[in-house]
Amino acid sequence: MPVLTGVRAVEGPLSQVPGAQVLAVPQGVDPGFDTGFAPAELLEFREAKGEAGEIISVPVRVDGVFRELLLYGIGEGTPADLRKAGAAVAARAKGKDVLAVVPPEGDLTTFTEAALLAGYDYRLKTGEPKKFADIVLVGAEPSQRGAVYARAAALARDLTNTPSNEKGPAWLAEQARTVAEGKGLGVRVWDEDDLAAQGFGGLLAVGSGSPRPPRLIQLSYEPEGATRHIVLVGKGITFDTGGISIKPAASMTTMKTDMAGGAVVIGVLSALRDLQVPVKVTGLIAAAENMPSGSAMRPSDVITHFGGLTSEVLNTDAEGRLVLADALAYADAELAPDAVVDIATLTGAAKVALGLKHGALFATDEALAAELEAAAKTAEEPVWRMPLIDDYRPAIVSDVADVANIEKRGFGGGSIMAALFLEKFAGSRPWAHLDVAGPARSGSSATAYGVRLFLDWLTA
Repeated sequence: MPVLTGVRAVEGPLSQVPGAQVLAVPQGVDPGFDTGFAPAELLEFREAKGEAGEIISVPVRVDGVFRELLLYGIGEGTPADLRKAGAAVAARAKGKDVLAVVPPEGDLTTFTEAALLAGYDYRLKTGEPKKFADIVLVGAEPSQRGAVYARAAALARDLTNTPSNEKGPAWLAEQARTVAEGKGLGVRVWDEDDLAAQGFGGLLAVGSGSPRPPRLIQLSYEPEGATRHIVLVGKGITFDTGGISIKPAASMTTMKTDMAGGAVVIGVLSALRDLQVPVKVTGLIAAAENMPSGSAMRPSDVITHFGGLTSEVLNTDAEGRLVLADALAYADAELAPDAVVDIATLTGAAKVALGLKHGALFATDEALAAELEAAAKTAEEPVWRMPLIDDYRPAIVSDVADVANIEKRGFGGGSIMAALFLEKFAGSRPWAHLDVAGPARSGSSATAYGVRLFLDWLTA
């Protein structure tokens, strides 16, 4: 479902915006009408600090009608501060018809994006949908860039939040086709027969236990004059039971979101033409459903991946790396990119190590890592650089295949082991891996972590 609000501009005084039930101005800015009190004195009485997102609310009478006036803090006015302010103001107007805002000075990209995303809501309940205010900016145009970012993030959230009784690999492929048609992107989808004919053994093995077969989805954005080619690879496990190495029931309740990385890739590709990104970008989404059944892959199976490398399955719940391996090998062999970056809700170990806010960043190229770290900082989607440790490589040596899909007992470092596994398939090109098992989710809902990071990186 879309963001349930919009942002538009009007000229004229704040108090005269038609239908506005809530009025908002930055702290220290004259509202432009007689409030019946001195705003500065009210702020002093309330001991307002002016911090970003701080709101002092007071009823006022305008033309004989009571309205709510919000005096909101913008901190130092940095992009991060304006993001907090936009979200806070918009959130206070839920349930109203119109919110009229005198915006802060400066670039309104983050303010616009945050105000729109504050109106995001995913629910399948019956009855009246929740109402979100139409946001009117007085005397300033909303940021089109911010609106594009918000739509991309909302799309990624929608795809991720969709229940898995509806969402399977074929469904995800159809959503990607719809996006491609609407945004002028190239699209290609491999079905199970195509995957078998071309040797995508990881996708086929992971999807073998489900009646809904796997898909490999490719989206292509090719602007004229592009001199750089980036491939983004997303994990697209539409539901993960763990397979025969089955998860505890409580651990499955969030597993409809195990394709969050793939959703981020689709969201990012959807925004590139609107942002006029000068970089050629190919998105690959490796989509499968990991289910237990008589046809499911088993511990001790050996898989032949795209390109011929083999892996021994020691745990069927380490399935994300198996589908990513196919996509990474394909990207390296067939697409000839300048760099490859994958994003995946890959390991609980990354969440244990870094919590719910930071993504774990692994990279084989220092320049690529620095670019992603800079974009993460700007986007406020923080990452922490993690090591690819040579001394740990013996932990994933297999007696029967080129690599084992989990580490031997006694080594630990689960997120590092997963990254070392993927590195085997990434080739010699600059490659980075983002393990977002922590920040991709807020409770059982999607955050779209990674959309801003990638868009800031590709437009830098």
